[in-house]
Amino acid sequence: MVPTTIPDRKIRIAIVGLGFGAEFIPIYQAHPHAEMHAICRRDRAELDACGDKFKIAKRFTSFDDMLKDPDIDAVHINSPIPDHASQTLKALEAGKHVACTVPMATTRDEIRAIIEAQRKTGRVYTMMETVVYAREYLFAKELFDKGVLGRIQFLRGSHQQDMDGWPNYWPGLPPMHYATHCVSPCLAILGKHAESVVCHGSGRIREELIPKYQSPFAIETATFKVHDSDVVAEVTRSLFDTARQYRESFDVYGSKATFEWQQVDGEEPVIHTLGKPEPEIPQRTPVPDYASLLPTDIQRFTTKGVYSSDDEQHLSFTQGGGHGGSHPHLANAFLEAIRGTRPAFPDASTSANWTLVGICAHESAMNGGTRVQIPQY
Repeated sequence: MVPTTIPDRKIRIAIVGLGFGAEFIPIYQAHPHAEMHAICRRDRAELDACGDKFKIAKRFTSFDDMLKDPDIDAVHINSPIPDHASQTLKALEAGKHVACTVPMATTRDEIRAIIEAQRKTGRVYTMMETVVYAREYLFAKELFDKGVLGRIQFLRGSHQQDMDGWPNYWPGLPPMHYATHCVSPCLAILGKHAESVVCHGSGRIREELIPKYQSPFAIETATFKVHDSDVVAEVTRSLFDTARQYRESFDVYGSKATFEWQQVDGEEPVIHTLGKPEPEIPQRTPVPDYASLLPTDIQRFTTKGVYSSDDEQHLSFTQGGGHGGSHPHLANAFLEAIRGTRPAFPDASTSANWTLVGICAHESAMNGGTRVQIPQY
């Protein structure tokens, strides 16, 4: 059985899912506290191609067989969305620490089961939410912590992406079932959980996309109340049949200043400052990189991908502008949680809340915008 913390040796990592997941292999290989121990993919030829490329000897085509390896300390799951909950549960029950790409799951029951398994086993669970480690979020959080923004009055998130041509579990997916990229920064900056949500669907996707999930909406927009706070947040999601450049965004409206994410790729965010003459209120502001927060050996991964050629980068990485340099921060945070030097962020209960906002929002949209209470863990 894997210890609950591993402070004194390298942590042996296994990655399952080697499309997007392979983006993390060189980061773990370079990290001073990690050993890139094993990889897992169903397709043998693609598994071996990845293993040969990164010189990883231990390879599995079966997730269940991989979990039997007693040398594996932690599993980083990058499988298709429908597999997240079942693989997370199996890995926790096998005594492994777990990091899982978003979303945590797609149903209330799955999330409850993961929460119970994490508490029972005492293993680290974290959802690998990129936005709360992106340089734009870290910048906005720093401004808030320093008092530059003043009191937070309102929060807004938006994640719009064209998913045509992606794997076959995507077509017709309810937009809010993949909402953590815009929900998470709104809640993370406050350090609080959402308690209820109202959501409305808008527009209609192509008829052939509707039957799989029985979800007709092109866009879903939700407002949610934050527990123990007078702040309300609004988030908007689209996946199909909506013309928009890829955008994960996050705006913070403050009493002294407001941070607004850039509208299009290549621009800089805008800071609006209260009390200035009208033409001077908005100012484009460069965002610093936060590589200094990381071990020296992985700092280089905040400003470029892990591959030598852009053609090798995963589509989500290139569309998402490199996810704001978040990947080494995510890997480092997971490892430090396992070592016991800092709490997991997001931990299981926080991951559940961020995911449940979207699940409950879609329930609201399908019921004409009725308010839905969010289960609390």
